[in-house]
Order: sequence, then structure tokens, then C-alpha cells
Amino acid sequence: MAFISKNGVPDKKPTKNPQKAIALCGGSTCKVPSRAVALRTSLVSTTNREQTTADMVLIKGSSFQMGSAEFPDAKPVHAVTVNSFWMDTHEVTNAQFDAFVKATGYRTVAERPLNPADYPGVPADKLVPGSAVFTPPAHPVSLQNPLQWWQYVPGANWRHPQGPQSNLVGKGNEPVVQVCYEDAAAYARWAGKRLPTEAEWEFAARAGRKNTTYYWGNTLKPAGKWVANIFQGSFPAKNTLDDGYAALAPVKTFPANPNGLYDMDGNVWEWCSDLYRPDYYQKSLSVNPKGPKDSFDPDEPGTVKHVQRGGSFLCSDQYCIRYKAGSRGKGETTSASNNLGFRCVRTAESIPQNL
Repeated sequence: MAFISKNGVPDKKPTKNPQKAIALCGGSTCKVPSRAVALRTSLVSTTNREQTTADMVLIKGSSFQMGSAEFPDAKPVHAVTVNSFWMDTHEVTNAQFDAFVKATGYRTVAERPLNPADYPGVPADKLVPGSAVFTPPAHPVSLQNPLQWWQYVPGANWRHPQGPQSNLVGKGNEPVVQVCYEDAAAYARWAGKRLPTEAEWEFAARAGRKNTTYYWGNTLKPAGKWVANIFQGSFPAKNTLDDGYAALAPVKTFPANPNGLYDMDGNVWEWCSDLYRPDYYQKSLSVNPKGPKDSFDPDEPGTVKHVQRGGSFLCSDQYCIRYKAGSRGKGETTSASNNLGFRCVRTAESIPQNL
């Protein structure tokens, strides 16, 4: 009997209790079913692209209190100092990622063939490229099993975020999704940038605000208005669309934070360069931390994961509340989904600041 893995693809490592392989959200992190196998090919080197800070803002280094007392893996709240860096004002868009693909011929992990050797006993016709897609049920369901609203969709990738029937027509200004950590890192190298550390990401998102519930403040709807693209209604079956969007919003739709950064809450999860460990903050460096040397997630031992930040359009107080300030997300390195994207940074010292 095939075991349905973290992304809906039969896993080569079955367990006696498949449900235990699924880390539930509840008050924890939003768990997207992950791709079981990494196909590490088509690595792209950094090109000699002109280094520019267009569409980036300078985040001047300083110290801040990192983490949150509300989430076990974000404890303890601790003092961190980061150096200055440049950060993209918005998530990398479909148009930007398309330019990268045209220039390099890069194929994302979701577009690559699956290796039959990694899936013994699984029929070959089931091993087709694809990715995880949020597919809301038609009626309320228990929140104990994410596979009730996540499906592995053959043909789903960055060009077709929800499957072969979908496309990017008129969506060049939306965040690129269906990109795994490997894909995001490849784009960053090509662009002469890098992915942010989670300390840099949180410092930029807080923008000088201290001890707030959300990155924008303590009120969910300041002045009665939604200021981030998250889920309203009864998750996962009924989205009331109070913020105007059922899924992705174009970049810069919602107000920027005081640093001039858009969508640091909601819209899409964003990859960070740090490997994930739930206990890392107990021994984190206090100056420019870059994450642990190895990855460990007790929910899925043996699976290499990186940190994700900011939440997505699927976060809500009913299910995944990891859009709150100081919270952390996590994802398997070669996993993608239609609510997962990224933005890039550059080290300030390496870039002339008058560009």
C-alpha cells in the first residue's frame, strides 16, 4: 500500500501512522504538504548582472527584540543586532521570475520529473511533475487533516499555479508562487542578491515597532480596514473576501510599513536562508545570526527544512496564526505551493548606496 506523503505524492518512506507525518496548524505553523524528494539539478550561478538597488530599500542596522512568547519555537524573545542591508520592497513577481527563466532556462523543482527509484512500488503514471494547491472543500471540515484542503496537482508550477488550467495572463504583478527554497535561492544568485536571514526579515518587518501583536500594530483592522491579505471567514471552506482577495493580491496592494516594505504580513509565505530548528533561539547568536548548522523538525525527523516568514492569504485566527509578529514558519527545502514565494536582500556594504 502506498503511503501518501507530505505533498500528496506517495512517499518512499512509509510510516505506521501516516497522520503523524502531518504537522497540524492549529495554534502552530501553517503546514503545507511537502514534496518528498529533492531533485537537485539545474543549479544556476550568479551572473555579472549590474548590481542596482532599484525597488529596494536600505534597512539601517540596529538591535531589536526578536521572537515571540506566543509560539514555542519563537521563544525566548532575545536581543539581536543586524547590520545594514538592502531589501526588495515587495515579493518577487511573476514578471521578474519570468525574466530569470528566459535568461537562464531554469526549470523549477515542480517542473522536473520525479525519479521512480525514489518511489518504489508506485505506478509510473502517478509520478508526474506537480505541486501542492490549496483546494477548499465545499463544506466545513475538521481542521485535523490538511489533506482535506491541500491536493497534489499534476502540472501545477509557477507558470500554472493552480494546475494546467491556470496561467499568468494579466498576473505579472502578482508574487511568483510554486517556488521552493532551491528555486528562490537560484533566482537570488542570478540577481546578484541573496535570501534574507530570518533575523533580517523580522527586523525589517518590525520597522521599529516593539511588542506589537501584528507587524503593523495591535489592532487587527486599523481604522476598520484590512491592511494585509489573509483569510476571513470559516477556514477552509468559506472565505468571505472581506479584504477583497480570495488568493493572491498584486504586490503593493496593501499599505507599506514604515520601512517602505509591502506585504510583510500575509499574501505569500517568504523563504529565509536559515535552516529550521524549533530550539534555535535558545542558543542563537546575538549578532547577525544565520541559523543553525543543521535542520531538525520533530514533526518530520530527517526532513531538511528552511524557515519561512510572514504568513499568507490562507492565514487566519481559526487555523494558522503565523502571520503574527515574531512567529516562524517552516518548509521542506524542495517543497512548493500556491501560497509560497520570496523576496531578496543585498548586504549594504557591497552596494554603492547612491544608486
